[in-house]
Amino acid sequence: IVVKPKLDWTFLQRLYKILKILFPDWCSQNVLMFGTLLGVTLLVQMVIYQVGLIPSQFYGVLSEKNHNKFQELIVFAVLLILLNSALKSVEQYICSLLYVSWRTSLTEDLHRDYFWGRVYYTVNVLRKDIDNPDQRISQDTERLCKQLSTITSRIIISPFTVSYYTYQCYNSTGWIGLLSIFGYFVLGTIVNKILMGPIVSTLIEQEKLEGDFRFKHMQIRMNAESVAFYRAGKVEHMRTDWRLHNLLHTQKNLMNRELWLYMGVNIFDYLGSILSYIVIAIPIFVGVYDGMTPGELSALVSKNAFVCIYLINCFTQLIDLSTTISDIAGYTHRIGELREVMNDIGRKQCDYDLILRDTSDFDSHRDMGSSDTAFVLDGLSFKSPVSNELLVKDLSLRIYQGTHLLLVGNTGTGKTSLLRVLNHLWEPSGGERKGQKSGLFYIS
Repeated sequence: IVVKPKLDWTFLQRLYKILKILFPDWCSQNVLMFGTLLGVTLLVQMVIYQVGLIPSQFYGVLSEKNHNKFQELIVFAVLLILLNSALKSVEQYICSLLYVSWRTSLTEDLHRDYFWGRVYYTVNVLRKDIDNPDQRISQDTERLCKQLSTITSRIIISPFTVSYYTYQCYNSTGWIGLLSIFGYFVLGTIVNKILMGPIVSTLIEQEKLEGDFRFKHMQIRMNAESVAFYRAGKVEHMRTDWRLHNLLHTQKNLMNRELWLYMGVNIFDYLGSILSYIVIAIPIFVGVYDGMTPGELSALVSKNAFVCIYLINCFTQLIDLSTTISDIAGYTHRIGELREVMNDIGRKQCDYDLILRDTSDFDSHRDMGSSDTAFVLDGLSFKSPVSNELLVKDLSLRIYQGTHLLLVGNTGTGKTSLLRVLNHLWEPSGGERKGQKSGLFYIS
């Protein structure tokens, strides 16, 4: 039964294990940069709040026709904008440094598992349940770290901005306006969660086909001389085009499913701008501000509009992350699967000598038959300890002394393992057979 990866508990578990690699301890470089990013992001939000209040101050100054205050306000606004630009640049720079550091940590961790023992061999040759491990280590890791770095600043600041502007919005509009905004966010989250579901599995399939297509071209590059010798260009052309068409078909399916997600995200983006004015209108039509002059009401509406719009914008930004989170989920599943497979192989020692650890099944076949018979194999089947795929199945073979044996065929795991079994059976448990050297069977 093949379980399609999706946004579920398995995704959270795999993401948590990856985050433990990205943040190994509280004193690590990644944690220090993350803390610095949090401080800079908080400063950015404080400056943004001051910038957001400037339009309401302009309304008041212009209604009073105060020229001196207007000049002071212009200078103050320019300084705030310059400070905000500098802080935003520093924030983006720290995110870029985090991306590089995260990729280093995650890739080196994968390399440790990949090159431990013979894991790299087992995962590429014997395990058919894991596709393109090279792509998962190089490309998927890079994309996952890149996507995480792009959303980190928005995620870490969201609890602070949502809490602060929720309080300000409650003071401006009361419970009705606040509940309207939160209801809008909950509805948008549910809709986008439903739309994100099919995208994750399709993205994983697309990345698998991307790896297969790239591997096919690499295979042709490495075996170009053999292909030319056999004049197999047309055959390889057909096979490569077939992989390309499968890839493009899956990409089209992914785009079709992303279309609905984009529509949901954009609808809630533009509905947010209307909702802000609806929320502001509630206390005005109720009569809360009936005693104010038009100039005072304009300044108050501008101030309250900024608070409501920014709170809605905070929620909208979280909804906008739907497409990014679906990509992160896909890459997380692919990297998590690879780590789990490599850990499973590591627990089994990833050593093919294990297939010869227990030879009790073979002992009964030694020295059977006539005097010139070395040993007999009858219905021999065996597999690697780390794979369910049979290497040799139902092999019956009689080996005679003084007779040469030649095994032909493509060099692979099955033939290699069989030669090792034959050499092992030929060698007595106490040492070398009298008058013979050990290891009589070879692959040339």
